[in-house]
Amino acid sequence: MSHSHSKPLALTGAWFLVLTFLKSLGLSQGSPTARMAVGLCLLALAGLALSLLHREGYERELLLSLLLPIGLALFLRVLLLDHATLDYQNFLSRWVEHFRENGGFTALKDPVGNYNVPYLYMLAFLSYLPIPDLYGIKLFSILFDILLAWGGLRLTKTLTEKRSAPLWAFTILLLLPTVVLNGACWGQCDSVWAALCLWALTCALEERPASSMAFLALAFSFKLQAIFIIPLWCALWFTGRVRFRHLFVFPSVFALSMAPALLLGKPVGDILSIYLNQAGDSVSWKTINYNSPSVFALLPYHAEPPPGAPKLAIALAFLFMLGVLFLLFFRRRTVDNISLALAGVAMSLGIPFLLPYMHERYFFLGGVLLTVIACVLPSLSPAAVGAELASLGGYHAYLMTRYVLALTLFGIMWTQLIEGLLMLIAIVVTLAFLYRRIS
Repeated sequence: MSHSHSKPLALTGAWFLVLTFLKSLGLSQGSPTARMAVGLCLLALAGLALSLLHREGYERELLLSLLLPIGLALFLRVLLLDHATLDYQNFLSRWVEHFRENGGFTALKDPVGNYNVPYLYMLAFLSYLPIPDLYGIKLFSILFDILLAWGGLRLTKTLTEKRSAPLWAFTILLLLPTVVLNGACWGQCDSVWAALCLWALTCALEERPASSMAFLALAFSFKLQAIFIIPLWCALWFTGRVRFRHLFVFPSVFALSMAPALLLGKPVGDILSIYLNQAGDSVSWKTINYNSPSVFALLPYHAEPPPGAPKLAIALAFLFMLGVLFLLFFRRRTVDNISLALAGVAMSLGIPFLLPYMHERYFFLGGVLLTVIACVLPSLSPAAVGAELASLGGYHAYLMTRYVLALTLFGIMWTQLIEGLLMLIAIVVTLAFLYRRIS
């Protein structure tokens, strides 16, 4: 890219960064100094994004032009920082306050929060900082938004030699609506475990199996939803990307991530029961679908599923996972990196699509992966857009407390029906691409 083309893009990006800093000074919480610190953190994240791209070998002129999407991405996020959801008000803010009032890290031994301990480490750390908890939680997620985009760039490099595709993946992931809303608006941390999953898959395809298992273990230690893609490592094993001995890295790293909490006095039973309790909480709420574009979105609104439907759905999700693995196993001689990535999409979208008690955010990784592969295979773009729209409908329902189309057709909510069909189409198209590629 010539200097004459990069200069206007760089100036526009720099202006977005100036607006980001100025907007941070006008945030509603904290002292002027604290708000300035938030603005400086956002500018530091812009610097991090540029340094990561420089590390990948991109020249100065291209880096200058990439100031535009980076600046725009951070400006969009600072506009959302003041939004406090019910999740933050009822849970996250109270957890941080507990750490603040009970000695910070020493309070890790207490039964606080229903997230696993790596996320609680972050909340305990925030309790020492002089910035509002709302912004600290969101800045942590925005940091991993940057790392998620970098992971998408690196993964794309393992799938294609096209020079432009990795940069498209980086840019689109930074600006993907579900990624922007998940952390900066909602205050959720799905970019954390999803970024670690992208790095785990990238390392496996780069023939760094030990690092791959370590990143996968860290992803699982942050969120149970990493389990949707973990079966893919069976295929990585029988296709020779991962050796059996490398599998033992997973429990070792998982145990190490728990070690600080154990040393601070947290009972091992409390840690091991966190994910079981999360699953039990979802079932106890007696709602089989939490605004997710799953198969249960195709049922009449508020209709009670037939007896045994949840167990049948779990069995079907397990059979779906086995079906994808069997397909890869029998065609293992023709399985390439793109095939494995497509299988990862199929699992991370298809498994939550069939499972009961799913939330709208549980398709986050699948949507991100499909976006990355669409940068390599542009003909997959309509499926990626469909999956993104399906997830966005659920985000809208939670964040706005209403559906996009609050209309019913034969007792079926239009919005949920459309979302479920869009996700189903994305899964079917992904499977079709996978089958055609390995046949």
